[in-house]
Amino acid sequence: VSACGRERCAKRALRHYGSCRAEALGALTGTMQQKGAIQIIEWEDLDKRKFYSLGVFMTLTTRATVYPASLIRTLLQVQKGKALYSGTFDAFCKILRAEGIRGLYRGFMINMFTLVAGQGYITTYELVRKYVSFHSPSNTVKSVVAGGAASLVAQTITVPIDVVSQHLMMQGQGEHLTRFKVKHKMMLATTKRRPTFGQTRDITVQIFAADGFRGFYRGYVASLLTYIPNSALWWPFYHFYAEQLSLLAPSQCPHLVLQAVAGPMAAATASTITNAMDVVRARVQVEGRSSVTETFRQLLAEEGVWMMTKGLSARIISSLPTSVLIVVGYETLKRLSLRADLVESRHW
Repeated sequence: VSACGRERCAKRALRHYGSCRAEALGALTGTMQQKGAIQIIEWEDLDKRKFYSLGVFMTLTTRATVYPASLIRTLLQVQKGKALYSGTFDAFCKILRAEGIRGLYRGFMINMFTLVAGQGYITTYELVRKYVSFHSPSNTVKSVVAGGAASLVAQTITVPIDVVSQHLMMQGQGEHLTRFKVKHKMMLATTKRRPTFGQTRDITVQIFAADGFRGFYRGYVASLLTYIPNSALWWPFYHFYAEQLSLLAPSQCPHLVLQAVAGPMAAATASTITNAMDVVRARVQVEGRSSVTETFRQLLAEEGVWMMTKGLSARIISSLPTSVLIVVGYETLKRLSLRADLVESRHW
């Protein structure tokens, strides 16, 4: 009898232990889910009129902020070895001394037309994400496919603008760095600080005369090979890092702060993976090369495996603040553009 009693007590203890363990695991899982539940505002949740009107301002502000770093990155990638600049800081100081602030914004006016590409990117990303959700519930799958598709649309619009903009960036940096030169009178007008759009027109005419319409899409394939993987990697890494940070951070930490940290982490990861193709793209567009593989081989022959890191620090420096601005701006934009009937149901 005593043995039977002990057996019943042991069974009750085991059941009680199992029940407590299940409750503890459930509470822990619930806490993790609650902490990790960063809400994603989807396309159908947005007031489109607000979304587009505020989006133009966000894109313009972002581009103006990061353009100097983008210009320096291009100069470092195109130069032979360290012929002109030894690094990002050296390039910044030399340009600032020689040309002032205006030198850091060389080619910016033509680059402003990429605002159209920015809106095209946003729209494509959200619409493709919505379409993919009908076929897969995975946020990673939606992010990869939508990010790649958005980049395809944006690059189709952006490449001609980039080609002209990069040739403008190269003016005054050495005769061997670009095939097209701005007329001397126009350069004088710029140095005397009189605004002129003649430089852009002059470069555009020269490109068309030399290469026809195809000249504006020089490096298009290289751009796709650079930016489609970069965009397709950035979004899933961004959501992944945001979720992981939300599990580690205190529950009262605002989601926007976590997202602002996740953005640069995703940018650094994607930039490091795709930098080699970005170097090839810059060389193809500026030097007028037609073969991506030939350019890649020549870069390897000239500079070895270090060519994969050319301009990487400038690219990361450019991408970090860009990502913070994009994430904070984009997530804020979506919250401000949320449909009125959904505002009360969302918690940040």
